[in-house]
Amino acid sequence: MNVEIVEVGPRDGLQNHPAELTTAQKAELVRRAVAAGSRRVEVTSFVNPAKVPKLADADALTALVRDEPGLASIGLVMNGRGLDRAVAAGVTEVNFVVVATDTFCRRNQGTSTAEAVAEVRRLLPRAREQGLRTSVTVGAAFGCPFEGETPPERVLRVVDDLAPVAPDEVALADTIGVAVPSQVERLFTAVRGRTGASLRGHFHNTRNLGLANVLAAVGAGARAIDASVGGIGGCPFAPAATGNVATEDVVYALERSGTPTGVSLDAAIGNARWLGEVFGAELPGMLSRAGGFP
Repeated sequence: MNVEIVEVGPRDGLQNHPAELTTAQKAELVRRAVAAGSRRVEVTSFVNPAKVPKLADADALTALVRDEPGLASIGLVMNGRGLDRAVAAGVTEVNFVVVATDTFCRRNQGTSTAEAVAEVRRLLPRAREQGLRTSVTVGAAFGCPFEGETPPERVLRVVDDLAPVAPDEVALADTIGVAVPSQVERLFTAVRGRTGASLRGHFHNTRNLGLANVLAAVGAGARAIDASVGGIGGCPFAPAATGNVATEDVVYALERSGTPTGVSLDAAIGNARWLGEVFGAELPGMLSRAGGFP
């Protein structure tokens, strides 16, 4: 069984990072991820530039990497305008977001959870008509900074309500890094029984359980894992947000556990070190400091 590593550094990694990268540097990050073996790369987000200024160059960046051999480019969208931009930019896949709690959903995209689901149900068929792969990320699936624990029933309701439009993939996101492995195993198992979509995990390492949660998700049926080069990232609408699980750390954990990823560990470590040099700072990931083994 292989597990696909979806590189989210160019989008989720950079959107809340204090350093500024040029569009050309972002394109280089995308190319390096593909060269390391991550075919699917979340290149950018087609959202209001005033809301997420770090991603204001979404159209220009996508144009730079659109013809990169081997790249399956993902664009995050939240509304019809974003979908139109993503289609025009020539992405391969669109990722919609539904946050499982109303308060966080309103902070993140200005709608309630039910309204966000309705928007996905309206837009996803349009994306499919354009020949695009479709995925939906259920945010704050394990906990919310404003409402506390997220009841599993809310996540399952979102998954059930999305069933009529049949997304190709559903991702469960621990947006603020509060989950523990037993909780991850239970929720992924429950969702797997409710959808025919492929499952993906998205974990933040806020409380140092990111890698343990990755392994629990894979054990419960996730076939793809989001990861960010060097462990950078964090949601700009979540207080005290910290980074994603690091690509190189995830590759090491899975490969050493006997689960192939198709990503070169040496190349992933090299990418983290390169990005650290660009930032002029050491990144949170561990393998870029410790190296692989043996």
